[in-house]
Amino acid sequence: MAKITAEERHQYQAKIKPYRDAIVSIGSREKSLLLIIQKDPGNSVFKRIALAEEMLNLASYQILISLVSQSRLKIKEENALNDGRKSLYKSVIYLEEVVSNYVDAPYSDYEEKVTEIASIDAAKRYLLVRKMGLAIQLLENAYGDNTKWKWSFVELEGRFAAVVKNIIDLKNAVANTDPRSPNYEPTVYHLRMIKKLLMQAADRYREKYELSTNRIDDFKQAINFLSALRRIHVLVGDRDDAETVKKKLEIWSAKLETDIKRMETQKKI
Repeated sequence: MAKITAEERHQYQAKIKPYRDAIVSIGSREKSLLLIIQKDPGNSVFKRIALAEEMLNLASYQILISLVSQSRLKIKEENALNDGRKSLYKSVIYLEEVVSNYVDAPYSDYEEKVTEIASIDAAKRYLLVRKMGLAIQLLENAYGDNTKWKWSFVELEGRFAAVVKNIIDLKNAVANTDPRSPNYEPTVYHLRMIKKLLMQAADRYREKYELSTNRIDDFKQAINFLSALRRIHVLVGDRDDAETVKKKLEIWSAKLETDIKRMETQKKI
């Protein structure tokens, strides 16, 4: 690798200065919002959503710094990427605090939380989770395939899938899939996104179990996401899809039982 000259470093620092300034500003706003929440925790849901959006903006600047480093200096800025990963986790966590982190749970278990954000329309909710999904994808692309964080992204993707599901108004979702509904388009796209992400999370946790950890908890989490997907199909009336997922659940559950018995036998031996 060619040596980086002082001039190249100077140009790089000059290029990323606006991004670093923006990062400092966002950090200050986050602290201010957290202090307001601390003083008035009973009225914080919209402030937490604002924090989730701020963290997405923060992550975007951190990813940009890495991209500029790759372009100008031909090196990956790991510190910026790691900061971006932490910012995306914080964004997801702020949303979890608003709508819960439940994976496979009936809507009634967290409906009260979703009711608190009733004034946020379907289009704005869908836009927020789309932005979050894009940021996660950009971060993973910036890290590349050969990264030590490969399997840690499974958890981030899973938690993201859960909040994408939990932020939608499922009580009115079926009614909003009527083309005459003003919320038709964002609701249809949001539901498609939910189904895709839940299936992806299930497959990724299963892959993590098979190829990396061999931890039963990972396989159980894969089954939880699959069960959550079936719950969504049933709720919106996708009978054929619900039956397909049900069969897959039965196969995976049988595999889990077999693996647990095998592991217990190995321990005894």
